[in-house]
Amino acid sequence: MCRIFGIMLSKTLEKALNDQVAMEASASYVYLAMASWMENEGFEGTAQFLYAQSDEERMHMMKLFHYINEVGGYALSPAVAAPDTSFTSYKHVFERVLEQEKKVTAAIHNLMDIATKEADHTTANFLQWYVAEQREEEAQFNTILGKLKILGNDGSGLYLMDRDLAQLTAKLAASKPAAE
Repeated sequence: MCRIFGIMLSKTLEKALNDQVAMEASASYVYLAMASWMENEGFEGTAQFLYAQSDEERMHMMKLFHYINEVGGYALSPAVAAPDTSFTSYKHVFERVLEQEKKVTAAIHNLMDIATKEADHTTANFLQWYVAEQREEEAQFNTILGKLKILGNDGSGLYLMDRDLAQLTAKLAASKPAAE
């Protein structure tokens, strides 16, 4: 166990948290690949949305990274494999996004299970933010996929979706504190 300021982090939880750091880094790269595909397909608004998602995943990674060190663990810089870049459609990208987010949610729940089993209340409390964040992420992407189901492959509908995601990205960026 690592110990700093009375907080103890087990080696099991330290490893699991570092695995989550790697998962968040990988998710950031996946979003970059998707953003590049969208940009090359002419969906600049959706690309900006996915670039912002990539930045958000990196922020999630860094939050974990700092936490591990803060509680006496040793955060590790992850090696990240190149993400898949083969997408067949606009909808396919968002289907893959939802799959990605479901994997992250499962991993966060696993972390919460470990923290609870070990009675690490500090880490369990820290992870509550991630639990809520994943609920929001999955809801957002389920909503997008629901809209895409209605739109089908209609070009004008995809144009409007692209525009709406650009507006959402601008709105979210304007509402974020400067320090985040």
